[in-house]
Amino acid sequence: MSEQPEHIANPNIDPDLLERLVAERTRELQATLAEARQLIDHAPCGYVSISKDLNIVNVNQTLLDWVGYECDEVVGKARLFDLIDPMRRATIEMRLQTLQDTGRTDPIEIEIRRKDGSHFHALISSTAVRNENGDFLHSNTTVIDISERKAAEQRLASHDRFLQTITDRIPVQLGYYDKELICRFANTAHASHYGKLASDMVGMHLSQLVSTSVLPEILPHVADALNGVSQSFEAERVTANGNRHFYDIHYIPDFQHGAVEGLFIELYDITDRKKTEEFVLEANRDLEERVNERSAELFRSEQRYRLMVDAIQDYCVYFIDENGLVNEWSDSAQRMHGHGRDQILGKSFRHLMATDNAGEDEVDADQVLRLAKAHGQWESRGWRLRDDGSRFWAHSIVTALRNENDELQGLSVITRDMTAAKSLEDVMNDLNKELEKRVAERTQQLVAANKDLDVFSHMVSHDLRAPLRHISSFVSLLQEELGEHPDAAVQQYLGSIVKSSKRMSLMIEGLLEYARLGRVAIESQPVPLSPLVDGVVSHLKQENPTRLIDWVIDPDLPVVRGDAMLLAEVFGNLLNNSVKFTRTRPQAVIKVGWQVNPVGGRTFYIHDNGVGFDLEKAHNLFVMFQRQHHSMDFEGNGTGLALSQRIIERHGGRIWAETAPGQGCTFYFTLPFEGLEPDLEFPRSTMAELTP
Repeated sequence: MSEQPEHIANPNIDPDLLERLVAERTRELQATLAEARQLIDHAPCGYVSISKDLNIVNVNQTLLDWVGYECDEVVGKARLFDLIDPMRRATIEMRLQTLQDTGRTDPIEIEIRRKDGSHFHALISSTAVRNENGDFLHSNTTVIDISERKAAEQRLASHDRFLQTITDRIPVQLGYYDKELICRFANTAHASHYGKLASDMVGMHLSQLVSTSVLPEILPHVADALNGVSQSFEAERVTANGNRHFYDIHYIPDFQHGAVEGLFIELYDITDRKKTEEFVLEANRDLEERVNERSAELFRSEQRYRLMVDAIQDYCVYFIDENGLVNEWSDSAQRMHGHGRDQILGKSFRHLMATDNAGEDEVDADQVLRLAKAHGQWESRGWRLRDDGSRFWAHSIVTALRNENDELQGLSVITRDMTAAKSLEDVMNDLNKELEKRVAERTQQLVAANKDLDVFSHMVSHDLRAPLRHISSFVSLLQEELGEHPDAAVQQYLGSIVKSSKRMSLMIEGLLEYARLGRVAIESQPVPLSPLVDGVVSHLKQENPTRLIDWVIDPDLPVVRGDAMLLAEVFGNLLNNSVKFTRTRPQAVIKVGWQVNPVGGRTFYIHDNGVGFDLEKAHNLFVMFQRQHHSMDFEGNGTGLALSQRIIERHGGRIWAETAPGQGCTFYFTLPFEGLEPDLEFPRSTMAELTP
């Protein structure tokens, strides 16, 4: 028989006093219950209790507001099926059975029906409530409105479909691969090249798509593209249906925040152009043979040549006599200049040249004619005129045509429209000037900022330290003067002052160190990490002799390039954090390891089984003086991670964390690899994955 409270077991207690105590306790419990109900009713998510026969036995005000019902309309009167799609009845009954058996179910998305008949998307999760005998009483179900998320997903899906539709309409084969060479996007033309659907391409590795015979050819181009250098080349490929095609291939790096995150692959089918080129080459060879063998074929060859010239789109060809008068005007020349044959024949080709080229090149017609005759060929660049008075930037080649007796028969003029290239050149020149201007301005700003930082560092190191030392000194003198003061509050106040002044001194030291790391030169040299980490661990073991820590360190830590002292500080900060935040664990486990970074360098990690923290709330994880735990729980001043990040970034790497409350913490950071060969810029790990 259990012991009863003293005031009940004692028969001499005043019954009136007992009644007042019971009444007071009842009021306290009722107030607590009302406060809890108020919190539940105004919670940001819905809450509903459902009996085993799916009747609603309790619901909070948040969910009532969402569905548009009053409490007395649903509690004890409505079933869960009144609020959801009847088509989901079997699913809900199955979840309730699972809940009764196991006590929990996985979250599920459903549509909840409001009183007015409209619906909204919600995420529900349930837990079972049982009595002391383990019998199922009812379920506690949490309801989260995800309508905005579903709408955003639908908009994103619509945008993706729109983008896919647009890219599917272009004749170019277009694909995007991330830096791990995993396909993230492909239009229909690109997918058809491999005999697949565009949706099937996403998630596939490049080595799964490209044949083993082609991989050795494209790997150097892929490596250069991932290192930031655009690639363009022509190649012959066999499509999924066995046909051979020629392609103009472009690998374009995807720069994001200054780093290559992937590459775009563009394939232009130039099979017809290649066939035309082969046809032209074959025609020329045939023409030479026929001219030497049969003069009767000259007319046919001339006609074939004329057709070829007239069909050229980006160039034009016409002929002039030794005085510069146009005596042959092709269709291609008419398309480019706009002059009809009757308009231009017999006129000097100087009418096709602009007169205001401002000394861009040799544009005087007589000069060009004389130089072409003297040298056999002459090139010039400048503005050319069309029939409507408009201008275009052109590159012209004037060639003297001589017979076997070296007698001048006339001259040919081949002109190419280079307006787009000229515009691009002008834009690039303007951009370069603007860039130079911005660089100069930014340099001045950085110089000024460095001066300000030096002034600030001097102020912190001298002007702030002096009064802090005075505070510490006078507090020490006051403690000596007071001795064992009988007032505990006075002793507490003095202790707080000493502790705060010491913490402020450490914060100033950390701030100065942080500023110094931004300016100090990195003494880059080969650094073997195994002895460096062993030294840090030995120091931590001496500082924590009573701790039970299982150190798991990879025996083959590589040699990296960097500053040994600064890297030791990084490992010291991170390992000290692991030791500190595993203090509550009876058996701490701290792991140090590494892995190959697919895009170059090495990635290192430090993992512990400590208390962890909420990463979603740690927005300022690497900011000075920002802490994820209260100083009463874990000591520290919040400078270690900020200093570590600055050191890693000064070495050209980056640092990040993966953690959750109660699940330990893992810090990752990258460093350059000492053994990486300069000629082999493509990561070895990725090369191994691609090589058959």
